[in-house]
Formats: sequence, C-alpha cells, structure tokens
Amino acid sequence: MRRREFLKASAGAVLLPLSAWAREMPRDLKVTRIVGFNLVSERSKIAGKNSRRDVHGQRATDWMVRLFTNTSAEGIGNCRAGQEDLAQLLGKNPFDFYKAPGRRMTGPLGAGTMPLWDLVGKVLQKPVYELLGGAGPKRVPVYDGSIYFSDLLEQYSAKPLDRFKEEIDMGLAGGHRAFKVKIGRGAKWMPPEEGYARDVEVLRTIRRHAGPKIIIGVDANDGYDLPGTKRLLEELGDYKFAFLEEMFPEQVDRCLELKGFIAEHGWKTLLADGETQSRLDAYKPFIEAKAVDIFQGDMNRFGFEGILTEAAWCKPKGLRVAPHNWGSLVGYYMQLHVGRAITNFYRAENDPLSNSVLVAEGYKIRKGYSSVPDAPGFGLRINEDKFATKVRINFDIKA
Repeated sequence: MRRREFLKASAGAVLLPLSAWAREMPRDLKVTRIVGFNLVSERSKIAGKNSRRDVHGQRATDWMVRLFTNTSAEGIGNCRAGQEDLAQLLGKNPFDFYKAPGRRMTGPLGAGTMPLWDLVGKVLQKPVYELLGGAGPKRVPVYDGSIYFSDLLEQYSAKPLDRFKEEIDMGLAGGHRAFKVKIGRGAKWMPPEEGYARDVEVLRTIRRHAGPKIIIGVDANDGYDLPGTKRLLEELGDYKFAFLEEMFPEQVDRCLELKGFIAEHGWKTLLADGETQSRLDAYKPFIEAKAVDIFQGDMNRFGFEGILTEAAWCKPKGLRVAPHNWGSLVGYYMQLHVGRAITNFYRAENDPLSNSVLVAEGYKIRKGYSSVPDAPGFGLRINEDKFATKVRINFDIKA
C-alpha cells in the first residue's frame, strides 16, 4: 500500500482498534537518515540552588534526534541512545518496532523511543497520547516546578522574600495554579536551624501572597530527615501541603511512618518520591506497601514504556504517577501525552523553557491545566531557518 493510500484509509479508521491499524501499516516505509543534535532552551528566569546542587542556571539541553524516511514523514524527539544503536534503525520500517496491542515500542533505542512514537503518530495521523491509550482527561493538570532558592542569589539578597512573590506572580501569569517549592537550605547552604527557619519563612511568604486556593507542594531533594519533616508539618499545620517530595532518602518503613503521622493529623498531604531511582524494580516494594502515593520515575530515563509500566503497577493499588522532569523542554511534552493516555496521572512538572528551533503549537497552560494538541505525533515541527543557524549537529548518518 502506498503512503497516500494508507493515510486515506487510516483517516477513515478512527474507531478501529490498534490491532486493526497494525494490519494496515505501510510495509514500504523506511528510515533513510538520522540526525542527532542538541536543542538548547532558555528558562524565563534563573533557577537557583536546591538542597544538594548549586545554581541550575537559565539554560537546559535536550538530546534530540530527527528520523527521516523515504516519504515526507519525519520523526522528532528526545533520545539519549548512542549513534551505533540509532544506526540500527537505518533501512528499517519503524512499524517493525511498534507493538500496537501492547501500546509499546521495542527496538535498539532503550528508553529513547520518542522519535519513533512521533514518526508512527504522523504516519497514522494520530496524536501519540491516543496510541498510548487515550484514557486520560482532555486537559492535563500541571505545576510550576521552578521555585528554587532565589533568596540565595546575590541579585535578590537585599530583599530575598520579595523575589518569591515575583516568581509566584510569573507562574500565575503563565497559567499555573499549582507550585512546587524547593526547601532544605539547612542541608548544605545554611546552618541547619537557620536554614529551617528560612524554609518556613519562605513558605509562609508564598502562601500569604498566593492565597489559600493555590496548590503548593514542597521538594527537599532529600535535605530533611523524618523528625525534621514532622516538625515542619506541625509548625505549618494549617498550610494544606498538596504533596511532600523527597523529604529524605526513601525507605519503606520511614515513608509508612510519615504517612501514618499525616493520617493521624487528618491532613490530605500526599507523599511523592522516586525520581533518583535507576531501575523500575526499585519501585515494587514501595508500591506493594503503598508507602508512597505519587511515583516519580524520570520521564527521559524510563521513557514511555517505563512510565506506562510504572503506572500499570500503581493503578491496582490506587496510586498515581507524576514523572520527574527537569532540564528538559521536550520531556514536558512527553509527560503531557502520558497524562492524556492514562487515568492515574497526578500532574506534569513544568520547567519554564522555550526556544525558537522547535515549534510546539497547541500546548497552552490555563488555570492549572495544559491542553494537548490533537495533531499527529507530538504536534512538533522544526523551524528550518533557526535549525540551520542555531543548532549544533552531533551526527548525520544515512542508509
């Protein structure tokens, strides 16, 4: 079947199951060229320190791949696979790696399957979230994850608390209604008691400025311990924390003790953790014990296949996923498609990044929720003029 005939047929097959689509996939489609490049994006502000790392800066880089074919269809996506692994796609039909009934992508790319998903979606004329299941809500809840230790930046040292008011206002203007605030200054950058006092002062400032209806969670990057976490919750007992993330290195018994403490006080605060784990199996004891409410496998480390597996493990226990994403503009778009694909998604983490090379239309944050375009694939395209002048090519291989 020629590509034009295939697209015409698939356009009329919206209600068919994925297994039916699989029978109609074009057999003459081939990957002919693979271009790897760095996509550098700018933040809308400087991201300061957290409890463990120094200033995160104003830039972030995605490792990107363009998959060209013997048709006009092109796949674009974040991919950390090496050049040798990617070269195994040359001359291959991308649909050979697409397992429609299981909604998974196989092949040599490991977790870096985004460009293959984009390519398959474009050929099928379907958004990726639909190929992944399409069971989630039309608009995906998001939060602004960019509230770092701006009080420790020299340019804001004269009036350190005022900067948090400005940053909250920036997030609200950008459509956010939920924020994650970094805490844990006493773990590295300040004396412990002084750092704890500053954490409390910052949180109170933010709550007063944002108002009671704004959703606020905190992330200590393991800069607290269990007694310190209990102390914070008691001191700010009426704060209504939405979630606590990485308060201390996760252990099942300590997480269960903290959850019991929260329940005893009648708080609705959720416990989130797991971004530093490198193996999916590490989540299993926490899921079995229901020691964590929100699991945060890294979006780019585990890819769609890993995050969907994590979500499937969590669902029977009534647990949710919120993939970790920081320092990746494209990882944010990946999260949103997961959020539209599954029913136990919590929120997408937004690192406020942008660039002029990658054009993304239809992703709009409004009142705490992001739209996700119905465009084929991820709805992304390359501004070729900007690509030619602003992008560093890492490799360009051809069949």
